This record gives sequence, structure tokens and C-alpha cells, in this order.
Amino acid sequence: MNVNGVTSSQAASAYSAYTSQTKAKEAANTTDVKEEAAAVYEPSGKTAETDKVYKSNTAMIDKLKAEVDAKTESLRSLVEKLMGQQATKYGEATDIWSFLKSGDYEVDPETKAQAQADIAEDGYWGVEKTSDRIVQFAMALTGGDPDKVDSMIDAFKKGYAQAEETWGGKLPEISQKTYDAVLDKFEKIKSGETDPATYLNN
Repeated sequence: MNVNGVTSSQAASAYSAYTSQTKAKEAANTTDVKEEAAAVYEPSGKTAETDKVYKSNTAMIDKLKAEVDAKTESLRSLVEKLMGQQATKYGEATDIWSFLKSGDYEVDPETKAQAQADIAEDGYWGVEKTSDRIVQFAMALTGGDPDKVDSMIDAFKKGYAQAEETWGGKLPEISQKTYDAVLDKFEKIKSGETDPATYLNN
């Protein structure tokens, strides 16, 4: 009997048995893996707010500037007309604000009617339209980014304080109401009650 033959035959049988057992274990593992649920990617329809890119709306800014410049010129013209009628009083006044604040002047009916129309509720310088323009301008500068509302509120408050300083005290009631309306609109944007896009699409 050949020892090498027996040894080889036994080695082949042992190897064959080992390979069969290994393949059976691998098949069992593969079956287990196939039965487990894999993670499934489900894309969200929402984009994260932090991924949003905000750009200033230069067209809106230019439009608002041009509109305000035109209306400011109209107001200046109206005041100039008023002043022209009271040249002597104007000469005594140190500046336009003290003259206006004094109330010591007469206004012709046409000028008075125009001024009243301008500051009426639906007038260009009325509380609602003026506060809307201020918030539109702020939102156009920030691109509607609600995270920048606090800095816009600070800037608005500083501007208002400077206007009071120039005026020489508290501004008229219409200005105080406009101040409150602007802050209210900013707060609604901050809280999410109002979409900033409301002020960007006008």
C-alpha cells in the first residue's frame, strides 16, 4: 500500500469536507444579510434654511431710491413754496426744521390740500406706505434674510434717533406711528408670521 496515496486521498477528502462546510456557512451568512433591511435614502422636498443664499435686490433698491428722491423733491418744492410765502419768517428761522416746527406760517389752500393728501392713511407719506417702503428697503438690502432683521431694526432705530435730533425733539405723531408700524413689521418677519418675500416682490 502506498502511504502517499492514502495521505493524499485523505487530505483531499478532508479539504473537500472543509470547503463544503465553509460554503454552507457563507451561504447562511449571505441569506441573513439579504433578509436584513438596508438603509433607504429618501430625499426631502425641503431645503435647509441655512443653505439658502440671500442676495440684495438692487433693482428694488434703485426703484425705491428713485421713488423717494422724486417724492422728496416734491416735498422740498412744497416746503419751498410754503417758505416763499413766508420769506420774512424764514429769514428769521435758523433752519427749515425750526421754521416748520414753529407752526408760525400760513398755508394756501392748494398747498394744504396737497400736504394733507400726502400724509393721509393712503397717502405716499402716510404711516402704512412709509413703513412699507422702509421695510422693503431693508429686505432688499438683506435679500430677505430673516437672520439680518435685528441689524435692520438697529439701523432703523439709529436713523429715527438722528431724525429726532435733527428735528430738535420728538417727531410728529405720524412719525411715531410710522416708527411703531415699522417695528411691528420687522417683528412679524422675525417671528415667521410674515414672509420676507412679501416685501421683495412689490
